[in-house]
Amino acid sequence: MNTVINPSGISGEISIPSSKSETIRALLISAFARGRSIIHNALISKDTQSCIQVCRALGASISVSVSECHNGSSDITVESENLGKGLSEATLDCGNSGTTMYLACSLAASLGIPVTFTGDQQLSSRPVGALLGCLKGLGVQVEPLNALFPPFTICGPILGGHGTIICKSSQFLSSLLLGCPLAKSQTSLDIPLLYEKPYVRITMEYLAGQSISYRCHQDLQHFEIPGEQAYHAAEWNIDGDFSSASFFFGAAAITRGKVTVHGLRQSDPQGDKGILRILSAMGCNVVWDGDSVSLSGPDQLQGGTFDLNSMPDTLPILAVVGCFADSAVHLVNVPQARIKETDRISLMKRLLIQCGARISELPDGLLITGNGGKMLDGGRKIDGMGDHRVVMAMSVAGLRCTEPLTIISTEAVEMTFPSFYETLSAIEH
Repeated sequence: MNTVINPSGISGEISIPSSKSETIRALLISAFARGRSIIHNALISKDTQSCIQVCRALGASISVSVSECHNGSSDITVESENLGKGLSEATLDCGNSGTTMYLACSLAASLGIPVTFTGDQQLSSRPVGALLGCLKGLGVQVEPLNALFPPFTICGPILGGHGTIICKSSQFLSSLLLGCPLAKSQTSLDIPLLYEKPYVRITMEYLAGQSISYRCHQDLQHFEIPGEQAYHAAEWNIDGDFSSASFFFGAAAITRGKVTVHGLRQSDPQGDKGILRILSAMGCNVVWDGDSVSLSGPDQLQGGTFDLNSMPDTLPILAVVGCFADSAVHLVNVPQARIKETDRISLMKRLLIQCGARISELPDGLLITGNGGKMLDGGRKIDGMGDHRVVMAMSVAGLRCTEPLTIISTEAVEMTFPSFYETLSAIEH
């Protein structure tokens, strides 16, 4: 499916979909609990549906409410009394969901049966060697022995012990924090390098809600996790997704418009909340009112240097915003953006250059020469290579092009934000 984006302004109010990161964590913990859990306001998208299918393949019974809450969110009921029972092995197709694959990996090791992880072509390029290497050191069997990418097979249990892991993805550590409480004995973890720390804090918030015991030292650099713990059935309420909201904040910023986004928690640990701080530094006006936040774009955006290590998913939209600044914008310290659904650093540079932007690639980010607010070039087709965040970012760029911009394969938004184009259309003017 292709979508044509016409030059337009932005003004209005929207409700944002629920957090993919939080929905997947709640689903997996509920599946590995014993009893009946209810997840309120859960995101329903291709990525979360992949997680639901993974949980079902392991024996969980999952039902999704027929009536939607708002913007693609529903209530999900998880019954998990029989998780893993009667299975001699399992194959888990994670689709395109790297979050599902990484977070389910350590949990699945606790079942003590061979579990094979697979997915689509994009997922087969997602690195998993560091996580599997750490699990091997904790007693888990891995095939192929030196697997670096999916597909791979693991067979637990996690025995416990000591592990050291370089976490160029926070999901490696989140996976271990979810799985190691189910180990046979205590696990200690050293983490000399950790990107995307806020996402680990989301996991810690979920562990706290389950009364899981662990000790954390030295700003997430060392953990001690007692074994033989258990998850319990619970009710969850999923917060709005700052990653999805970021595209509308960016749209208001570049069009000198205003958007109010409902359903966001100001104290939420989600890393992408940091886009509000960056856009404020670039001249936008940001005002919170309860669970709603309003952002107004300035007459002229300002440049600057911005560290995106804790918020890599904002790189595509901030690359677009940077094109309209009055001076250079440096997006730095985000090398992990190269190992997402695509190499987002290289792809965003190529696509924005096609639209007339002046942008160069750094090893860990992008250098954008702002055009002082001038329109980008439209009248062409842009291929986001099936990466939902790149597709949404370039759709926002189309609002400030001289002619309509055609975005190829826009069905990619279904991974996390199925109603993206309907929501965008509702506030265009």
